[in-house]
Amino acid sequence: MASEFELRCPITADLGLIRDLVRLHGRCCGLPERRLDDLVLATNEAVTNVLDHGGASGVLTARGLADGVMVQVLDVAGLLTGGHLAAAALDRTASHGYGLWVIRHLCDAVTVEQTGAGSLLSMWVCHAPERPAGDGSRRQRIGG
Repeated sequence: MASEFELRCPITADLGLIRDLVRLHGRCCGLPERRLDDLVLATNEAVTNVLDHGGASGVLTARGLADGVMVQVLDVAGLLTGGHLAAAALDRTASHGYGLWVIRHLCDAVTVEQTGAGSLLSMWVCHAPERPAGDGSRRQRIGG
């Protein structure tokens, strides 16, 4: 990457703006369209979780990497743990609660760590997926 830049914005209820900013950042970092869609949807789910289940505030940071993009979502409430991420499952009878499951399946790697500022969810999306789409077995880093 010739020049690096970072996207940093507060988490707000304006999900459309956040999706647009992440899409623009990912596109500038060279993500192909399919991977860009994965990144935007995973980010939307992470921010929605902060708004619905966390402290309703925090910071989103996106950075271009040599092989893709990393998005970090800091939730100031600090309620999300690695255990939540590890336990994320698909319940086909539920009408909601898919967020962490979706994130785990769209991203190439995901971690959660507790910091002095809250819970930090980190999501990596590579230019090319590590495994073929649809097999549900992408590598997962689960921190706690």
